Amino acid sequence: MCRDHVRRGVRLGIAQLGHGKRTGLARLAPGDHLVYYSPRTSLRDGAPLQAFTALGTVADAEIWQADEGDFHPWRRRIDYLPDVIETPIRSVRLDLTAHPGWGVQLRRGLVQLTGADFARVHDAMRAA
Repeated sequence: MCRDHVRRGVRLGIAQLGHGKRTGLARLAPGDHLVYYSPRTSLRDGAPLQAFTALGTVADAEIWQADEGDFHPWRRRIDYLPDVIETPIRSVRLDLTAHPGWGVQLRRGLVQLTGADFARVHDAMRAA
């Protein structure tokens, strides 16, 4: 998801995945961690970014459908951590990126990180 959309979600305290589809959100449970990866700064003409841009925890079990005019995306409440550091993916050594094609995998949407990868990303984004 582009950084502009992630920032809007952080301001609203919500997550929206897979172009507003419900399925990705339904795979998450209260207390699960969520890390957003942003390949670009904005949707259309955004500059390449390839960075982790938000970090939070699923707040509860409720999934609801928002009304944005002709768009009705499914959403979920997220407790985002404040003051995270936008972290380039290439600056963190991850199992995920050790194999060719990792970018394609991330384009598919919700990807489960290993515990070790999550810890590395968390530590990098929370570094003082």
